[in-house]
Amino acid sequence: MNTPMNTSAMNPITEDDIADFLLNTPDFFGRHAELLSAVQLTSPHGNRAVSLQERQAEMLREKIKTLELRVMDMIRHGNENMIIADRLQRWARSLFLTAAPRELPQTMVDELQAQFMVPQVAVKVWGVNEAYQDEPFAQGVSNDVKSLASSLMAPYCGVNAGFEAVGWLPEPSAVASVALIALRTGAAPQAFGLMVLASPDSQRFHAGMGTDFLERMAELGSAALSRLR
Repeated sequence: MNTPMNTSAMNPITEDDIADFLLNTPDFFGRHAELLSAVQLTSPHGNRAVSLQERQAEMLREKIKTLELRVMDMIRHGNENMIIADRLQRWARSLFLTAAPRELPQTMVDELQAQFMVPQVAVKVWGVNEAYQDEPFAQGVSNDVKSLASSLMAPYCGVNAGFEAVGWLPEPSAVASVALIALRTGAAPQAFGLMVLASPDSQRFHAGMGTDFLERMAELGSAALSRLR
């Protein structure tokens, strides 16, 4: 005689089956409310047992704490960006108030150091009007530097890899990290100038930093220095 097959033994209930049942039967704990306090779980804060309700409360507190930290980070980054935006505005204002075009490069250098606390800054411009060709900012720029500047579609931030333009700075031997910012008219492929920002701190300008404000600085600086051409 054939023995009836025990289907439950052949297909035992799995944890996934239980999870699916609870998800698809939302009123289960409503009908069995006593289980909420009867089920004991291990607390992540020690080895003590807690009820399901307590464990859910702990999970909610952890989520709230994580969200609070994210909000604090957002506020901090927002405040930092606002401070940088204010400094950028003051820097741009100083350029607008510079009446003599020949004074613009030095004003850019002085204000970058003052507003952004950059230890060393240099600005060079080429292809200038004949009236400015003998100015220091229009001298000492090789074709290699001009090619490098034109190749920069975005500011370079990183270690000082022996860039020739670093030699424009007062103390090139003290430079560990640099930001190289090309100056160009609109979307023109050829640059007409280069700003060099340098620091002895190897992490002041690093490859992973955002360059949004540096790009805005390039646009403003290019617009101001276009008066020299």
